[in-house]
Amino acid sequence: MITHVPGIRVGHSTDPEALTGCTVVLCPPGTIGSGEVRGGAPGTRETDLLRPGTLVQEVNAVLLTGGSAFGLAAADGVMRFLEERGIGFETPVAKVPIVPAAVLFDLGVGDAAARPGPDQGYAACSAASERVAEGNVGAGTGATVSKVHGLDRAVKGGLGTASRTEGEVIVGAIAAVNAFGEIVDEQGQPIAAARPGRDAAAGVPGIPTYGEEPLPGMNTTLVVVATNAKLSKERAHLLSLAAHDGIAGAVRPAHTMWDGDTVFVLATGPVEAEHRQLESMAEEAVKEAIRRAVLLAESVPGFPSAKEGRLA
Repeated sequence: MITHVPGIRVGHSTDPEALTGCTVVLCPPGTIGSGEVRGGAPGTRETDLLRPGTLVQEVNAVLLTGGSAFGLAAADGVMRFLEERGIGFETPVAKVPIVPAAVLFDLGVGDAAARPGPDQGYAACSAASERVAEGNVGAGTGATVSKVHGLDRAVKGGLGTASRTEGEVIVGAIAAVNAFGEIVDEQGQPIAAARPGRDAAAGVPGIPTYGEEPLPGMNTTLVVVATNAKLSKERAHLLSLAAHDGIAGAVRPAHTMWDGDTVFVLATGPVEAEHRQLESMAEEAVKEAIRRAVLLAESVPGFPSAKEGRLA
């Protein structure tokens, strides 16, 4: 679990009826943050400040949320929670909590009018602990995957977490998986594949389109990687690039025009670590977290779980 990294806590707000929710990762003091956004359809907040060379170094929390762009409002609740506790970037007049956030599109599952907002973001913070529920929880509640042949052939996505430890070094990952692509194992074999249907080349009924292309903005894989290694913001950014290799290793295809794949990296220190070691650990943790997200997900109306397909 990502919470194997000391000081990291995770909380969810889940609406099992409307099928949406959000997940927050709370950071210990002094956590250095960076990240990388790939794909043609991102939905994010405060990701510019994560770039190397920008002023702010520390991150107080990261939010992953459903609700498409509407769900970014849940970050306001996370900021309120942190402000009440005197946590944030010090300015002459106030402490401003630093809460990068990213969204996934789950409006086509459950109730499209239900989106996480400030109350849900605050509730996720209040629920944060070192125990992390997986599957149909938080940002993974309404997630779906394997939409390469249309939403009508998709299967249920979800939320998963994993970690790697080598000596004193710990790298953990949490992933909310709502990918356009299929989820594959280490041999490249599908573990969450599109359901049987008409061949894509013959034309698939039901796929949302805009002109000749699938409707953008309906897919993404959101990842947070945390480590107890001591990293600069520049090294944290490089680690986020390696974590994207983990997405590409578990999702085929990844980083498409119809995904907003986003990785956040949180470095809590103080353990010294060789960077290539961290990259390998992050890539493996991300791949496992993505696979766990779909294998632990449960069916919802219209979207069977991947494990049902494996048992069929």
